Order: sequence, then structure tokens, then C-alpha cells
Amino acid sequence: MKGSRVQGAVDRLYETLARRGLRFRPRVWEAAEWFSPVGTPGIGIPFYLLHPRLVRLERRQMFEVEGGSRGECQRILRHECGHAIQQAYRLHRRRRWQKLFGLSSTPYPQYYQPNPASRRHVQNLRLFYAQSHPDEDFAETFATWLRPRHIWRKRYAGWPALAKLEYVDELMGEIGQLTPPNRSRATVDPLWRSSQTLRNHYEEKRTHYRPGAMDVFDGDLIKVFGREDPSPDTERASAFLRRHRRRIRGVVRRWTGEYEATLDEVLDEMIQRARELNLRASGPPEKIVADFSMMLAVNTTHFLYDRRSRIPL
Repeated sequence: MKGSRVQGAVDRLYETLARRGLRFRPRVWEAAEWFSPVGTPGIGIPFYLLHPRLVRLERRQMFEVEGGSRGECQRILRHECGHAIQQAYRLHRRRRWQKLFGLSSTPYPQYYQPNPASRRHVQNLRLFYAQSHPDEDFAETFATWLRPRHIWRKRYAGWPALAKLEYVDELMGEIGQLTPPNRSRATVDPLWRSSQTLRNHYEEKRTHYRPGAMDVFDGDLIKVFGREDPSPDTERASAFLRRHRRRIRGVVRRWTGEYEATLDEVLDEMIQRARELNLRASGPPEKIVADFSMMLAVNTTHFLYDRRSRIPL
């Protein structure tokens, strides 16, 4: 990790903690994925971020790189730091913590069904992750709290989530300079202990994150792109959608007023399904963008109000 851009991201996290008056510094180690283990005040950082070639491999296999941009990497690090500081100071044992966030002992679900309209949770990571479990709610709140106060106070003014942020502000002021009672230096599932091949790693990862009902979009996608098999030189529908992604998202956001994270979730599934169906963008680009934008708006509304989307943890 030393000398990689990940080390620079960790250094920036430590600087942020110092500016916020915290003496706590989570340990970090190379792992297969992002995580902070229960009982250990540390953070596992995925191996693919350690080298540009591994970043490219991750993108080829998963079509995205979690933490691949500087901003996203910092958001995830802050989130995982929230887990680590919770374990270091055993914050989940406090009654007020339990009243605001819930019981840490609540079993993690295999899937969670978020309410995109909820104002009881902050939004640091995508997919309304704070709604998945009390520990994730706290980690997301802590990550948001690390930003300047004037930003989150303005962003969440009038939201019930603001009470959680104010509590974290008070709590960090209380424990900031205290020595953590849990100073375990255990390293859980480090990369060097793994004997798994990259092939097996990515097969398991793709299986885990594949949504269970992606074919619900097939009919709509075929209406937009058609079933014909045009020339192989015709651009793939998935590539077309990625190329016009920002524009489509902006149009649909203006129509629906919904958060980009919601639109991204539905759009991600549609792009992946278009790739699997091998659809091609053979019509006039402007018409495809218009037709697809309308279809995305309808499906996003369906997602919001029927609450049928299940997101794997």
C-alpha cells in the first residue's frame, strides 16, 4: 500500500480526523474488499485499488470500480472509519446511540428495501446505504459529520437525520481525545492469507451482486432498441447508454425531481441487462435518448412507490 494513491487517501482521512479533533486513527490493511470487521477498529481496503492494472481488471470484471475516484474513495474510507470508531469506543452500547440508530445486534439482512423519500437517513454512499442496518446508519452519519458543519447543517436542515448528526457532533466532542477502550490490532482476512484465484474471486463477486429480477426491464428495453440484430458495427446499447448517461440522468431528474442515486440504481440495472441481451442502438440517437429517458422515468417512479427493489448487502 505504501506509495500507492490509496496511501494518499488514508493520509487525507487521518488529516480530516485531526482537524475534527479526534485522536483516533484506524489501522488499514490490504483485503479482498472494503470492510471494517466487528470487534476490530480497522479497515480492509480492496487490493484492486493498489495498482492501475488491477483497477482496469476490476472495471472489466465488474463494470465499475468501487472507490476508483478520489471522491468516492474518500467517502468510503470515511464510512468505514465510522464502523472502526464505533468498535474502538463501543459506541453501540450507549442507550442514546441505540435510541437514534437502533440495535447493533440486529441481524444483517441478505437484502434491504430502501425508501428513497426517507429523510431519517443521511446520504453519503449510493443506494441509500444508511437504511440497511443500524451500524450502517451510524457509519453514514459519521462520514457525513466529517464534512464541515455548515455544509451538513444546511443540507439536512429540517430533516430528522439532523438529530443524528447533532448527536454525533456532541459524541465526538466527548470522546475525541480519549484513549479508545478497544485497541485491538487484529488484522481480519488480510489479502496475504487468501489462496483464492482471481477467477474464483470475480465469479463469486458477480454472483453476489447480480440483482434477482433484472429481466423485469427486458420488455421496455426491447421496445426502445428493438430485437433486430443489426450490423456488428452498430454501437452496443449498453455503450450508448453509458455515453449518454449524464444527459439522460439530468433529463429524468428534471422530470421526476428524484435523487441521482435512485436514477443511477435503475439505470445501472438497465445498462447491465441491455449488455446481456446484446441490444444495439440502431435508431436515431435523439429518438433513442428521448424514448429511453421516458422509460427510465416510468421505471424509477415504479421503483419509488412500489418499493420492490431489493439491494444485496
